[in-house]
Amino acid sequence: DVVGAPAPHADAEICAMFCAAIEASGVAREDFIIRVSDRQAMAGLLEVAGLAGDECREQRLITLRAMDKLDRLGEEGVRYLLGMGRNDESGDFTPGAKLTQTQADIVMAFMAATAGSNGDTCTALQDIIGTSEAGRAGIETLTQMAGTLEMLGFDEARIKIDSSIVRGLDYYTGPVFEADLTFEVLDEKDRPIQFGSIGGGGRYDDLVARFKGIQVPAVGCSIGVSRLLAALAARAGASEVPRGPVVVLALESDQMGCYQQMAAELRAADIRAEVYVGGSGMKAQMKYADKRNAPVTVICGEDERRAGEVTIKDLILGEQLSKQITDNKQWREDQPAQFVVKRDGLVKAVQETLARHSSVSPA
Repeated sequence: DVVGAPAPHADAEICAMFCAAIEASGVAREDFIIRVSDRQAMAGLLEVAGLAGDECREQRLITLRAMDKLDRLGEEGVRYLLGMGRNDESGDFTPGAKLTQTQADIVMAFMAATAGSNGDTCTALQDIIGTSEAGRAGIETLTQMAGTLEMLGFDEARIKIDSSIVRGLDYYTGPVFEADLTFEVLDEKDRPIQFGSIGGGGRYDDLVARFKGIQVPAVGCSIGVSRLLAALAARAGASEVPRGPVVVLALESDQMGCYQQMAAELRAADIRAEVYVGGSGMKAQMKYADKRNAPVTVICGEDERRAGEVTIKDLILGEQLSKQITDNKQWREDQPAQFVVKRDGLVKAVQETLARHSSVSPA
């Protein structure tokens, strides 16, 4: 965030920093794009379309929501939502904004104004909303941002003015931007998909005034880290997803201190480890370990505790063997992926188990 600086130069700097942060995460510059629009330009559109008055508040909100669905529904779907409404694939009906044909045409022309160059886009917007004072102010801001960004080496392939961008939060007052990944990954059914937006932001000059009564210009952005990491992991492939921590199961609620001690000993040996802290049984805890992509679980129930032992379950080997063994009896008899060691041999046993798998680092 940059607080205290008005548009457009701080906004251009935020967009440049946005690009740098995404590239630093490991995304190649050709695999994402920052798309920029402006709330003043949007206000100009609503004014030109006759939707600026208080009496049009509901139509205005529905219109903005419809515009925000262009990527998902396409032009035809958005037109239905600008009109009387549409039925989705399940048959549910979504009421529309009930705009006239002329009003809908203006909105659609605004969203279609994005051209090959940022300069051409601003020229196209001028033809659509140039009669509005707010519209002209928004276009001027976008024009200045585009000039600054071009001097910094950011052309339309990296940061593009896109009039279809509609940020959902109503406190934005000027430029708004979204970061979209452009590469495809495969979903669980091996269908190609795009992750789309992984972050966004914009100018929020009125937000500080809501809390302190002082007008302070501000602009900022944020990245959805979990979404970005999920996209990178999906692109790398499931086999390359980093392994999670060793999970110590918590089978006796009055022994949590002992379980935490086990995890502490593993961490002291540079092994990532955590204790299950939920209230579920063993089956759910094993599911949790699978979800965490744990390489090993440590099991110490009443029997193990009384014997001064722990059970080590090698989840990597277990997964490999489960693909080879189809006989349940054989599986129960062999269980080579599960073994018992003395309690004081916990750390060494886990280290040796992790070392057997070259793709898994013990640290």
